Amino acid sequence: MILKSLIKRNTKLFFKDKGMFFTALITPLILLVLFFTFLGNVYRDTFVSAIPEGLSVPDGLLDGIVGGQLLSSLLSVSCVTVAFCSNLLMVTDKVTGARKDLTVSPVKASTLALSYYISTAVVTLIICLVAMIVGFGYLSVTGWHLSLTDVVLTALDTFVLALFGTALSSLVCSFLSTQGQISAVGSIVSAGYGFISGAYMPISQFSDGIQKVITCLPGTYGTGLMRNHLMATPVAKLKDYGVPDEVCEIIKDLTDCNIYFFGTKVDESAMYVILGVTVVLLITALIFVTKRKTS
Repeated sequence: MILKSLIKRNTKLFFKDKGMFFTALITPLILLVLFFTFLGNVYRDTFVSAIPEGLSVPDGLLDGIVGGQLLSSLLSVSCVTVAFCSNLLMVTDKVTGARKDLTVSPVKASTLALSYYISTAVVTLIICLVAMIVGFGYLSVTGWHLSLTDVVLTALDTFVLALFGTALSSLVCSFLSTQGQISAVGSIVSAGYGFISGAYMPISQFSDGIQKVITCLPGTYGTGLMRNHLMATPVAKLKDYGVPDEVCEIIKDLTDCNIYFFGTKVDESAMYVILGVTVVLLITALIFVTKRKTS
């Protein structure tokens, strides 16, 4: 009952504060505009250059592949960056003193930590699902080649990544005590996370050493899941127009649909396990840190 009340309290306060809500909502919308406006032609030229000469592929299919890569980048990044924006309330409670009022009441540290986590996850998921729906709307106009299974799995990926992003941001924010600090951290995450997760730039474009480091980071596999469920089906349709299987596999390698951990291909089930275990470890660490700070 206490946990439920705290979750309601945190969620209502977030949506009541227009500044926090606007900050969290505008992040994926800005990325959506930037990605589809400036990166679309770059990705399209890359795919065209990979198709053997003499073969003709419909523009709608190419647009569907490009759109899938752009949308997968957007969602994989937003699920983490939006979580940092949504976690402003945790820090705000420290600044206003509301956190002290909660800790002196008969509320367990674990309950308090989980209340922040769950409310932030709900907010993050709502915003990211809105971004996903808008992205699907874009694909329906430019080139829709996804199956119902792809749509369902993309929604599942968004859910899992929102849990991961919330767990990561909650743990980081537990060490912050001012709004300036979380703004600085949020800016750093927004600028750098897309690169270290393979969302902005394919892993194959980095040096071998950096590639090995990136494949050790759990967020990379979230991007890989998004790539698979938004790109694999339209890429497979290239075979209908004479594109060899080898070329399709090369495209999947270059766009991180296929991710290799020290030379071994990681399947989708393993990616889900990696993210799930990471979420559990991060939440456990969050509860531990919260107990230490309130003891």
